[in-house]
Amino acid sequence: MTSAAIPSPGTPPVIGSVDGQIIYAIGDIHGCYELLRSLLTKIAQDVASRSDTAAPTLIFCGDYVDRGPDSARVLDALCWLKRYAPYDVRFLKGNHEAVMLDYVRDPEQARDWMRFGGVETLQSYGVEPPCATADVLEHLRARDDLLERLPVAHLHFLEQLDLMLTVGDYAFVHAGIVPGMPLAEQSEADLLWIRDEFLGSPNRHEKIVVHGHTWTSSRPEHRANRIGIDTGAYETGVLTCVKLENGTVTFLSVTDAD
Repeated sequence: MTSAAIPSPGTPPVIGSVDGQIIYAIGDIHGCYELLRSLLTKIAQDVASRSDTAAPTLIFCGDYVDRGPDSARVLDALCWLKRYAPYDVRFLKGNHEAVMLDYVRDPEQARDWMRFGGVETLQSYGVEPPCATADVLEHLRARDDLLERLPVAHLHFLEQLDLMLTVGDYAFVHAGIVPGMPLAEQSEADLLWIRDEFLGSPNRHEKIVVHGHTWTSSRPEHRANRIGIDTGAYETGVLTCVKLENGTVTFLSVTDAD
């Protein structure tokens, strides 16, 4: 576990207020159930170590499914947390959840899901995945098989995800925002998919943006205007969250070895 802010070169990172709350924001899980379980244990231990009794807020920043082996188990765990966790728990939509829903609605148009994680997700539900170039009947068969095995709670969970949350000086999104555009005017496509325009911007935004979606190493990024918490769990074996309190930013990480 690490517990120090990781600054970027250049402009010092900004540390904002969360209006007296304690926030744990979790990066992209991508079907890595065991890492999720380990990180939730670390968070619970961190909460228990505090002298105050304030209940924290957990914010999940999207991309729960695809690429890793256990998407179905991850969604089971998140549905359980939504109902029973002793915290305020909020869930954001990632681009991978968006494409999974697209496949449920129209598998012919969303067949490219098989190229970037749909295969692993279907397999986690016991569905034989078609290749991306298979004919439409094969994709309809896979979609129908998925619907037979997909718990209603999972589908409702996916359909009710938020696009953005704001707390104090922070905005939580999956991918990022269009620089210079008010938060209220950001499109769903940009919130779920943007990369270079957002990542390369040195400008201060309306709020400090906490996001996932893009990773370059197993370490989170704390930059002047954003905090990137995707650490490539499905490939690096590292899952990370950022803990925000008024005036402090710390990171908690778990690895496959934990």
